[in-house]
Amino acid sequence: MFDGKTILVTGGTGSFGRRFTRYVLDNTAAEKIIIYSRDEFKQWTMQNDFLKINPAYEKRLRFFIGDVRDGDRLRRALSGGVDYVVHAAALKQVPACEYNPHEAIKTNINGAVNVIDACLDTAVTKVVALSTDKAVNPVNLYGGTKLVSDKLFIAANAYSGKKDICFSIVRYGNVAGSRGSIIPYFHELINKGEKSLPITDKRMTRFWISLDEGVQLVIKAFSVASGGETFVSRIPSFRVTDLAEAMLPGCGINEVGIRPGEKLHEIMVTTEDSMTTYDYGTHFIIYPQMFWNDRQKVAPGGKKVEEDFFYSSGTNTEWLSVEDIRARLEKMGMSGAD
Repeated sequence: MFDGKTILVTGGTGSFGRRFTRYVLDNTAAEKIIIYSRDEFKQWTMQNDFLKINPAYEKRLRFFIGDVRDGDRLRRALSGGVDYVVHAAALKQVPACEYNPHEAIKTNINGAVNVIDACLDTAVTKVVALSTDKAVNPVNLYGGTKLVSDKLFIAANAYSGKKDICFSIVRYGNVAGSRGSIIPYFHELINKGEKSLPITDKRMTRFWISLDEGVQLVIKAFSVASGGETFVSRIPSFRVTDLAEAMLPGCGINEVGIRPGEKLHEIMVTTEDSMTTYDYGTHFIIYPQMFWNDRQKVAPGGKKVEEDFFYSSGTNTEWLSVEDIRARLEKMGMSGAD
């Protein structure tokens, strides 16, 4: 699928961008992958890290400084024959978005418009935008901006005309071990010698998805999307109290209270979504309620979910035990103190 193709990743210096780039370089014959982001230091660091791993990456890896807020710069980056785009750039920290709402809107909403317009104006054929569980029934500004972004990417298929281009969404929650997530935070506290760990609410649950699983869901979207779909992985849930026990056996729990804009459970598919959701075994696809061209279709092999179906980490049928979590943490090198 990627053989001979050029891929651009917005926000490509982040945790997902780095893992996706490694996958493409190591497992495909893509001609080139372009990292588009605004932080030159992160680009410099990523470039050095990758060339230490394999100097041959240099022939296929490019870095392009730019901001998704700048539509002209995006068009310049895409004008060199980019085939596929992964849109991962966003302001993601919930408190930062609450304190700086105008900036969140400029990046997450206006930036989405710029990416869509630039892709429609160039030779791009497939676009996958990363979403979040926080866009589902949003209770904070970050979630609200991502909901709008999702709607924009889905509706972008209405503007494709005769162009061979489709836009789709991949939705998942916090990636296990990613920057700013709870596992590195607990790991840091444990390394400082803490004997108890802070948890906002003992009832809290989350989905567990690894970076590799996130990358594979994006690959799946590129493989089968025809336009307007939202892809959701079928993944296990865990209790945050079990995560604390797995990382620091016998630890005390300091319940600090739920934070503003935080949910007890992650929700990926709502009952409203269920009317157009199909189960494909390893993942769900939420299809748009409107199809705008004859290229859009329902992929074969899926089973329509019941109309009252919803997919939440709190009511999931698959759960990780403390031992399961510990085994996964060991693979990540974050099982406890260093």
